[in-house]
Amino acid sequence: MAKQDEGREPGQPEEIRGDAAPAGEQSAKPAREGKPPKEAKPRAEGQAAKGGGSAKDGKGAKEGKPGKGGKAPKDKGGKDKGAKGGPPAEPEIVPVPRMKIHYEQEVVPALRKRFGYANKHQIPRLEKIVINMGVGDALTNPRFLDAAAEDLGSIAGQRPAIRRARKSIANFKLREGVAIGTMVTLRGPRMFEFLDRLINVAVPRIRDFRGLSSRGFDGRGNYSFGIKEQIIFPEIKYDKVEKIRGMDVIMVTTARTDEEGLELLKAMRMPFRER
Repeated sequence: MAKQDEGREPGQPEEIRGDAAPAGEQSAKPAREGKPPKEAKPRAEGQAAKGGGSAKDGKGAKEGKPGKGGKAPKDKGGKDKGAKGGPPAEPEIVPVPRMKIHYEQEVVPALRKRFGYANKHQIPRLEKIVINMGVGDALTNPRFLDAAAEDLGSIAGQRPAIRRARKSIANFKLREGVAIGTMVTLRGPRMFEFLDRLINVAVPRIRDFRGLSSRGFDGRGNYSFGIKEQIIFPEIKYDKVEKIRGMDVIMVTTARTDEEGLELLKAMRMPFRER
């Protein structure tokens, strides 16, 4: 200790040795000299594709850049039909039913003249047609229900719905939930097409036909009638019929009275019996 203090006056602080910092600056570390900062290495093209671009580019790989393996992103819009050389397929044009044309061109003016409607929405129109076929034999043999559903589907051009019993009736050996019939509801073009076939093809084939009764209205302009045999429709093959079955046809209209409903169906060429 004596040798270290020889060249120092009393009260003088010790000399700073080496790279030691002052007491107030001992916490700050000097920057290392001699080694320059590392420079960013340029990425290869394959690595840039995997990384998806820099942070500045954002979504680089998603916007136009190829994905893994250099493959371009697939278009989710579907296959290009014109890539094979042929033009794209044109949509199929569905013809308008002739009964609908007849209603718009002839029935509407006739009803407006007959009842003097001020608004076109007051003119009665056919809303829907419901066809119901009961199959009581399905209680003993469920195969009859499938045959009836197939016949009704051929007649209506639409898959029918299976109807089930709402409650149990002991006298008829009927239990709740058992399938006892089929029905189908037709609207729009199928309704007009069925009406056309019913009036012009099926009804004239009824045995000893003299016209439909005009007493089948319910008081609100809706008309219903029964058909005893399903073989009057040309879609049914007589050789494949297991049993002759009847059906109920209900025509629901927007008419407010039976008179308006009768005039509507007469204008639609329904063959009513003359009293």
